[in-house]
Amino acid sequence: MSDHGAAARSALAHGAIGVAGSPARSTPVALSVKAHHANADDGRPPAHMPTTGALVDQYGRVHSDLRISITDRCNLRCIYCMEEDMTFQPREQLLSFEELERIARIAHELGVTAIRLTGGEPLVRRGVVDLIARLSAIGFADIAMTTNATRLAPLAAPLKAAGLTRVNISCDSLRADRFAAIRRRGDLATVLDAMEAAEAAGLAPLKVNVVLLRGINDDEILDFARFARATGRIVRFIEFMPLDAPGEWNRGRIVPGREVYDVLNASWPLEAVDEPGRVAPAERYRFADGIGEIGLISTVTEPFCGTCNRLRLTPDGSIRNCLFGDDEHALRDLVRSGCDDTEVELVLRRAVWAKYPGHAINEPGFLRPHRSMSMIGG
Repeated sequence: MSDHGAAARSALAHGAIGVAGSPARSTPVALSVKAHHANADDGRPPAHMPTTGALVDQYGRVHSDLRISITDRCNLRCIYCMEEDMTFQPREQLLSFEELERIARIAHELGVTAIRLTGGEPLVRRGVVDLIARLSAIGFADIAMTTNATRLAPLAAPLKAAGLTRVNISCDSLRADRFAAIRRRGDLATVLDAMEAAEAAGLAPLKVNVVLLRGINDDEILDFARFARATGRIVRFIEFMPLDAPGEWNRGRIVPGREVYDVLNASWPLEAVDEPGRVAPAERYRFADGIGEIGLISTVTEPFCGTCNRLRLTPDGSIRNCLFGDDEHALRDLVRSGCDDTEVELVLRRAVWAKYPGHAINEPGFLRPHRSMSMIGG
């Protein structure tokens, strides 16, 4: 590893603790102080759980967004996500495309309208274009993908033709040496070229995801704003979350969304993008002069749990109702046992009904998930 990469790794591991973000949302979000752990499942529907209609939890949140992680493998080793030496699941433990298609179809029948493919890195799994075609035939309103874009350029047009709607591309630095230090593999030029290929294929709007790390890339906030203004791409600044495989997350590494807002607003005044009824993790802002847009995903300092509408399907076939919990509802073995669709439906409903009011990261009883991000799917 380069000296720059070693310095970045050291800074990530030894940051000061205690950076605070000042909440700016007008409605406080109730958070659970219970430790998130797997629930017992006796096979019966819980009392009062709806067995018809949409996927709704005990707090009235309707779930219409399914994140499907199709692999835990990745061709990069980002310092905030993976270790250099990772152990991956045997391929036979991953859901097949036929199994993924079946679960997605049942979810669609229960009101899920949007799918996002994640990983790991989804484009390292062979046949992903065929999977997109299968999912598109079901009739989802939106099929998106989050990718590191290292393999995207030659696949952009085929993916679009198969039914992919849009892509989010991860890019944590606009400086080639720093990009290499954070990612530990791959190069910046390939990712920038992939952004152009995606736009040429019609995978729009293109969003660029930036995970900010205190002392590593937080001096590039204005650089990314200039990038957003020059390209028309939506840059989204994401807080560092307690999902890294090395387990080195601490609050000293977080760059709060409010801090990012203040830095940007001081140079280019921002205006909130008002979208009544919209449910999404990012707060959207346009530059007041009309040139460009940015987003803030302040998962830690300003939780948006109160409007969360997402479920996650792990590569090995478990449904998770919260990115930061350990509750998992197994589907793979059930599907492979020859069950009928109503049994799969019941598992989906149970998972939603068991969802806590919040992720509790900021509560004393919080326990970080046993699985890291690449094993869950973002």
